[in-house]
Amino acid sequence: MKYANLGRTGLSVSRLCLGTMNFGPRTSEADSHTIMDRALAEGLNFFDTANIYGRPIGPGTTETIIGRWLAQGGGRRDRVVLATKVYAQMADWPSHRGLSAYHIRQACEDSLRRLQTDHIDLYQMHHIERSTPWDEIWQAMDVLVQQGKIVYVGSSNFAGWDIATAQSAAANRHFLGLVSEQSLYHLAARTIELEVIPSCRHYGLGLIPWSPLGGGLLGGGFDQASAGRRADPAMQTRLEKHAAQLEQYHALCAELGERPADVALAWLLHQPVVTAPIIGPRTLDQLTTSLRALEIILEPAVLQRLDAIWPGPGGEAPNAYAW
Repeated sequence: MKYANLGRTGLSVSRLCLGTMNFGPRTSEADSHTIMDRALAEGLNFFDTANIYGRPIGPGTTETIIGRWLAQGGGRRDRVVLATKVYAQMADWPSHRGLSAYHIRQACEDSLRRLQTDHIDLYQMHHIERSTPWDEIWQAMDVLVQQGKIVYVGSSNFAGWDIATAQSAAANRHFLGLVSEQSLYHLAARTIELEVIPSCRHYGLGLIPWSPLGGGLLGGGFDQASAGRRADPAMQTRLEKHAAQLEQYHALCAELGERPADVALAWLLHQPVVTAPIIGPRTLDQLTTSLRALEIILEPAVLQRLDAIWPGPGGEAPNAYAW
């Protein structure tokens, strides 16, 4: 396994992050436990979840599955950098959502109980909520840090200017602030190259891309489009929209002798600000095959060809659209 520091921190995490969204709804508890055991055995120490994961079974289901796995002992908790999230509506009652100090405190306590742990290593705001002042948010996070219930704070789905605003407010409080940002980022979705990635680089945030395979778009050939997630009508529309690009992409991957999914993950690992793409295996086989991406070296000429097939926004703002 390969490791990197999470942003500007001294925390060392695996270059792939184990996403757990499928645990419960699409993967049984027993299989989820097997996947986590194998992940640890392979040296993958960075696990990501969220308090809302588990639908349609019920929010909190995934954290509960992870908590029962951690409770088995054997050094599991000490070897895992555990990340979860706060924001989502967790109950049909006022203030049981968002980023108020009230909800942050309550949601953290609930996550700790479900995860059967005394602390969360990376507590991430799942979305921005601009109606809550940053002084309130950072005061709530600071209290949790002082209580030893969280170690680091991260964001997810923030705009570049949200990151800048958050860091400015944190600096005024002499607080570490954000150490990571979790964003949608893959070969076919590169909008964050305009402002989010420059913000992460400037403020020292590690980037944790979610949906690195574009929900399956980059995961395989057209012959797989009749099964699983790729059989969804919305995915069929995306496959048709990107048919020409996918044909070129699959040809390049065949030339390299690598699976399309592995090349897509390897491309992210070659991006300077990226700490660890999130892989979300449903099966043990999906976990183990994803590890191949760590060994793939993409030469500059190959990276240029990938840029030609899947062009980004043209660089960083404002140069991408202004003289």
